[in-house]
Amino acid sequence: MAKLPRSGPDAVVLDLEDAVPNTPQAKAEARIITRDAARELVAAHPKLNVFVRINAPHSPYFADDLHALTPELAGVVVPKLESGADTLAVAAALAEYGLSLPIMAGLETALGVWHAHDIMAVPAVAWAYFGAEDYTTDLGGTRLSELSGTPNLEVLYARSRVALAARVAGVPALDIVVTRLNDDAGFLLDAAQGRALGYAGKLCIHPAQVALCHGTFGPTPADTARARRLLDAAHAAAETGRGVMTFEGQMIDEPMLAKARALLAQAEAEPTQAEAEAQSGHHE
Repeated sequence: MAKLPRSGPDAVVLDLEDAVPNTPQAKAEARIITRDAARELVAAHPKLNVFVRINAPHSPYFADDLHALTPELAGVVVPKLESGADTLAVAAALAEYGLSLPIMAGLETALGVWHAHDIMAVPAVAWAYFGAEDYTTDLGGTRLSELSGTPNLEVLYARSRVALAARVAGVPALDIVVTRLNDDAGFLLDAAQGRALGYAGKLCIHPAQVALCHGTFGPTPADTARARRLLDAAHAAAETGRGVMTFEGQMIDEPMLAKARALLAQAEAEPTQAEAEAQSGHHE
């Protein structure tokens, strides 16, 4: 866990759920380790967003997992939320424990996907993610391999529904994990699908995936340059009184201009590579 900042992620998640065996002793030991590690990471890397993923609210481990949370965290990841009532109950439990941590909602079951908007409408929810592996298991389906020629087709509806609900609720949504390691091309294809559907980022399960994720979801220099050219052209057209314009062979309308403005705003908010390395203490 001490090595987590080295790859320059936007946030890290210390996991008390799937990463820990489902035994009371293992969970109890993990809570102590996680609480100490989270404090050490926050102290050593103040600009790094550190989260803890606890067990689902309907699990026997949920209540005790709250002891692993500290006010220094950026938020708490709650898997397998299935309703707005579920989510409100989690927020109430956090408040009763004296914590006002924002929630990253995990939509990983059929009910969770079905009630995605209700879950994300709860004020305590600041982010959400879609978990394809648990979703297909709960649904009774199977995950299609990239060898099938239609990877992720079986979760396209649910993946889209979560992204749409997130947009309506004004909550950034994070895309599915890629469990295949040492497959950069497969990860990039998967990430491109997520970005096309409207996801704001992606969950990574290996440090090597972080740079690939940044390359897909972050604006590239080429994207930024084109957005600036487009806005410059639009400004020039407006000064001449033209209401309709073309740019590099494409008809331009206001949604395209809004997208260009948003991309430039994102680019200005992103740290440079040198800044990211300074924050993480890591240099290649």
